[in-house]
Amino acid sequence: MITRKLIFISLLLTVAFSGAKVGTSIFRWAEIETGTRAIGMAGSQVASGNDISALPYNPASICFINKNEIFSSSSNYLAGTKHYTMAYGTKVSSSDFVGFHLFIFDSGDMPEAVAIEGQESLTGKMFKFQGLAARLSYGRQMTDRLNLGATFKVLNESVTSGDLSMTGIGFDIGSNFDTGIYGMTLGMCISNFGPEARYMGDGLDVPADDEGESQDEQKKTEYHPMPLTFRVGLEKAILENDMHNFTISADAINPLDYDLYGTMGAEYSWNNLAFVRLGYHLGHDTAGLSVGGGIDYQNFTIDFATSFYDILENHTQFGLGYKF
Repeated sequence: MITRKLIFISLLLTVAFSGAKVGTSIFRWAEIETGTRAIGMAGSQVASGNDISALPYNPASICFINKNEIFSSSSNYLAGTKHYTMAYGTKVSSSDFVGFHLFIFDSGDMPEAVAIEGQESLTGKMFKFQGLAARLSYGRQMTDRLNLGATFKVLNESVTSGDLSMTGIGFDIGSNFDTGIYGMTLGMCISNFGPEARYMGDGLDVPADDEGESQDEQKKTEYHPMPLTFRVGLEKAILENDMHNFTISADAINPLDYDLYGTMGAEYSWNNLAFVRLGYHLGHDTAGLSVGGGIDYQNFTIDFATSFYDILENHTQFGLGYKF
């Protein structure tokens, strides 16, 4: 059973990650840009990430938490899909940090269809494609210039009609280093180390034969690799004083099954109260400009961001945070 919309969503998730290569990795939805600050800066966060929302880009970002921090966001993504984020991080000692990050992807209701003699016919039923990524992260300040972090993650995706699901595990390792050279910070992260996974479930049962007898077996699906990705980035503070701060950042992203592409971002803050962000994707098939902004008042943050796609819908996200 399959629908045009499910195919369309699969294509969108492939196109949205750029590159001329054909994607062969699984859990591609887990690599969607998330975090309102990150989206406003086109995802250039591997060196620039400084809060709990940046964990998917670099687990070492957790080392910038002052004490406790929570974050949540909601986003209207492509083709009527949505995704949600919830995260919490805490400083457990003078140099140790722990955080949890939950990402949920939801396709929304889609009409189910079956192929009969080459023709698509609606069944009248609805189904959803859903994905969940749960991350547990640990970070440590090794020195006043070097931070290290690691993440263990569990990923699951399922199709509600047909009882199909796939579960995998992965690891991220990242660093954040103040180079001491022209005020630049270097960030690096290797994400999604983990074993291959495949779809399983009752939806793979072989139909009964012509005599109505159960075959008592399942179709076999192929194993596919995790979306192993290497990121490296730089951040530099151009202006830094009590009233005005302006930073720029740039990342290079090299996924296992896509071409190398890049992102550039900038953030201006006034009095550490109001923020304006700008970003651009380089070498990306569809994504281009990103914009965003936010307010940080008495430890509460309210942020928004929008990414503009050449041929697809715009991607808008709103986020809320609290530091305590």
